[in-house]
Amino acid sequence: MIKKLTKYIGQFKFATIVTPFSMIGEVICEMVIPVLMGRIVDKGIYGKDMSYIIHTGLLMLAVALLGLMFGFIGAFMGAKASAGFARNLRKAMFDNIQMYSFANIDHFSPSSLVTRLTTDVTNMQNAFMMTLRMAMRAPASLIIAMTMSFLISPRLASVYLVAVTILSVFLFFVMGRASRYFKQVFERYDDLNESVQENVSAIRVVKAYVREDHEINRFQKAAMNIYLMFCKAELNISFISPAMMFVVYTCILLISWLGAHMIIQNSLTTGELMSLLTYCMNILMSLMMLSMVFVMITMSQASAKRILEVIEERSTLQDPEDPIREVSDGSICFDHVNFAYNAESKEPVLKDICLSIRSGESIGIIGGTGSAKSSLVNLISRLYDVTGGTLSVGGHDVKAYSIEALRGKVAVVLQKNVLFSGTIYENLRWGNRNATDEECREACRLACADEFIETMPDDYNTRIEQGGSNVSGGQKQRLCIARALMMKPRVIIFDDSTSAVDTATDAKIRKQLSESIPDTTKLVIAQRISSVENCDRIVVMDDGRINGVGTHEELLKTNRIYKEVYDSQVGSSDDADFDEKR
Repeated sequence: MIKKLTKYIGQFKFATIVTPFSMIGEVICEMVIPVLMGRIVDKGIYGKDMSYIIHTGLLMLAVALLGLMFGFIGAFMGAKASAGFARNLRKAMFDNIQMYSFANIDHFSPSSLVTRLTTDVTNMQNAFMMTLRMAMRAPASLIIAMTMSFLISPRLASVYLVAVTILSVFLFFVMGRASRYFKQVFERYDDLNESVQENVSAIRVVKAYVREDHEINRFQKAAMNIYLMFCKAELNISFISPAMMFVVYTCILLISWLGAHMIIQNSLTTGELMSLLTYCMNILMSLMMLSMVFVMITMSQASAKRILEVIEERSTLQDPEDPIREVSDGSICFDHVNFAYNAESKEPVLKDICLSIRSGESIGIIGGTGSAKSSLVNLISRLYDVTGGTLSVGGHDVKAYSIEALRGKVAVVLQKNVLFSGTIYENLRWGNRNATDEECREACRLACADEFIETMPDDYNTRIEQGGSNVSGGQKQRLCIARALMMKPRVIIFDDSTSAVDTATDAKIRKQLSESIPDTTKLVIAQRISSVENCDRIVVMDDGRINGVGTHEELLKTNRIYKEVYDSQVGSSDDADFDEKR
């Protein structure tokens, strides 16, 4: 795991190397000061040598300033290295997520991905910072202080050795218990983020149904779970400080008592005793720092595993070795196609689909909820791969194309459309980044979006809020149709994309598209008969199979499902539910 993560240090290797060496330099300076202080007491004060006191004092000041410089360099370089490491991790995760197929995305919930990109990366950043600084500083300080103590008095230094051994065993036991709770905390963050995400994205529904109290209680429950888990971990850690203080003061008392006897016996000087007491604090504080490093590394292990899961996830869709980069036309052929979202599923979602579509043909697709209409068209742009049979576009198997080339010529307009924060022009140019203003306006005219855009204060420069919250559902759908037209696709798929548009506007859009892009294959998924009755052919889906194919008139005569739906909609309203008359 460590080897996999270190490659994301990247261009921050210099800062990563400089930081620990700076910490060692700071420690050396700190360890020299007690020795100099002891000499001032023994030779300067007791020897009444003012010149020695001044010279040694100035040397102490110089060493302290040098240590301060090393500390500043270590802090700055450590912050730079850890922030850069976190940046590289986030970039690697986000870049890989963009390459995911829909099957990969199904493995992770959006809230889990947000937690991994934020909380987990922050944990790794903090752990990396502490590892560079404390993981080098603490052992170096401990080893040097112990060495200096033994050089001064092996007898008194053995007290430190016993204390460090006892404290190390205690810390190992406590940290082991606390680490189990920390591992569980980050899994609870997914639940917390999921609660927030659902509440914010569906805030209108929450308010419409007066469910604020329910959402507050749900969030509080998720937050309380994290709080309780942290409390269990911190309860274990809370024993460290009292234990540390007990050991520190015990060592000070023992060193003072034994040292006083040794001074009387002339086997130890007062200055040496002062140095030993200073080293006592250095040794035990180093042990405390090591325990904190252990906690951070333990906490970050769970985060590191979650981050690597995202980075190492490989898309289930890959380009062939020598891909086709041009879609010649919009012809589509389903040849005994089967499809299942899960390879282990007992029954496929699509079963033995055979359908041939000519380039430029207009195909309506109608069927009840769960009849696999969307699953059928998702295969065309290779959002998923077929699990059986062959699917061809433009005379070639979709797997033979470059994914970018295929999707660049198969435009999809979804029912739940998404607009991004920015102007209308900027949203339209998602379909073609180099499009002129005139091309954008023409696409909006075909999608009947110009009718409302031109009434806005800033026209096509009107800013769209995040998610398109400042436009209606019908306006959003028409903008997304215009955006798809900007791609100049060979195939365009309307997945119930005019459900929020009135029938008259829907018919106008269909007529204009039929006249302006006659060579583009148009697939129209709809619940309303009026949306598909003028298509060249209509496909009736039922339980993942094709129940019937034909024109509007043919299906009225030959297909029972289609006729019942037509009768129900014509007899009541155009918005009658397909599922009611299956």
